Amino acid sequence: MRTERIEGGTELVVYRCEDSLESIFTAIYLSYEENRDARDTCLVLHEEPLLFAENRKVEADSGRVIKVIRTLKRRFGEDDYLSVCTALASTDENKAQAVYRTVVKGLDERCARGHLFDSLADEYVLKVFSLARAAGREIQHLKGFVRFQELENGILYAQIGPKSNAVTFLMPHFADRLSAENFVIYDENRGIFGVHPSGGQWYLLSGEESEKRELSLSEQELKYRELFCHFCHTIAIQERQNLKLQRNLLPLRYQEYMVEFGCREQL
Repeated sequence: MRTERIEGGTELVVYRCEDSLESIFTAIYLSYEENRDARDTCLVLHEEPLLFAENRKVEADSGRVIKVIRTLKRRFGEDDYLSVCTALASTDENKAQAVYRTVVKGLDERCARGHLFDSLADEYVLKVFSLARAAGREIQHLKGFVRFQELENGILYAQIGPKSNAVTFLMPHFADRLSAENFVIYDENRGIFGVHPSGGQWYLLSGEESEKRELSLSEQELKYRELFCHFCHTIAIQERQNLKLQRNLLPLRYQEYMVEFGCREQL
């Protein structure tokens, strides 16, 4: 993706964002508030300032974020808004600029609701579409592959290590299905905990506030864990084993966290 100005007559302005939806949406709001030309504007995630450009560090502003969210939902619809958010969950370093230029194109051309990604010939629109599809595929897989285990204190605990920032998308899914349970989903790659109290609203914890401690499984969980592993191995037909197909349908990076594949004995 291009990060330098190709055309335009004014100085390039670079918004240096944090790797978060809130920071990127704030930068998008600022670009419109300052009446910036998209050709002379760039959103980046790295800290290094670009030469011959005006570099501005962006701090997330909840008020501006809410206004951007409302605009995207009203102009493009819930589905396209969700696709934009899913693209921002990816690890691609150019996602901020791609989302910015996609939003600008959609607003300038007055795209109808649900038609933001019709112009796949545009490199930025195609980039966002591809990122959303890849991250969405991983999130969909995790909804089926996440394994909860009961701790001694009765809390259900699941550990994952996804490529994308998937916890925000997983929590509503499991909060709807496990509304009466206290459960936690931990993303070890980012140090993020998704916490759901029984009957309450879920929230996220990160950094020092969410420092991970040694956890112990309940006796009942250990019994069912052993029983489940024994069941999975007993029903397997050795003569029909196809590891290549299995890894294609269920990649190794998911198997590491699944009980039936000998997931970690201790948390």
